[in-house]
Amino acid sequence: MSIIDPVAALMLPDGAIVDRRVAKKLLIEHGARTASDRRHIREGIEEIRWLASLKPTTIGVAEYHDSGREYVEIAVLKLRLRCGARAERLTELVHRAVPYPVVLFSCGEDGLVISLAHVRWSLGEGGKTVLDGNVVATPPLNDQEHETTMAFIENLAVGSQPRATLHSLYQGWIDAVRALRVAGVTGEFQLPASQFEAEERAAALGEFYRLESRIAELNAAASKEKQIARRVDLNLELKRLRSDRDVIRARL
Repeated sequence: MSIIDPVAALMLPDGAIVDRRVAKKLLIEHGARTASDRRHIREGIEEIRWLASLKPTTIGVAEYHDSGREYVEIAVLKLRLRCGARAERLTELVHRAVPYPVVLFSCGEDGLVISLAHVRWSLGEGGKTVLDGNVVATPPLNDQEHETTMAFIENLAVGSQPRATLHSLYQGWIDAVRALRVAGVTGEFQLPASQFEAEERAAALGEFYRLESRIAELNAAASKEKQIARRVDLNLELKRLRSDRDVIRARL
């Protein structure tokens, strides 16, 4: 399996490249609030590199400011994880620790994952940033020859994203990641035609995952149920949930 080169995939200009190692102690100082998180950072991370800094002066895209946030820079980071690392938690800690929106390329035992998360000003701590919503991440990109994965990678270039502001640029990448997630259900990678459509699909995808999880739970319960009447009830509920799931799939 080949590893995606972040700089090549994003088609970054030379002026944006930083390529500097980040000390784990900085992540511990700014992103770890518990002893458990500090231990995960020390034991689970092999290396963090700051690959690039995307600013108006390096990529020609304007800053973004509103009452809740300001995007003056997007950081591109690469995270190498050790075997057994808590990848999802460490990914979240990196996004929380950096005061800018981050495009994070995480390399772990499951494969390469690309993640993003909007940030906003903290309401309780002046000058501090917090995550604005959940981290949005690709599934592990193991089969890079797969049609939908190739379509996603081909869309990653800075020049393929909205370029009005750094916020719209970053949102373009988030929409692409969600489109890849949708493609995992529909088999087709298709970018949303508008932000309204992007938000509708994101909500539908969340509901689809919820139904999938509930169906799996009921399937497990039905396979263990010994009472016939109860098993019938579970199967009827499964039939309803599968019908709901099909309706949601059609919305994707």
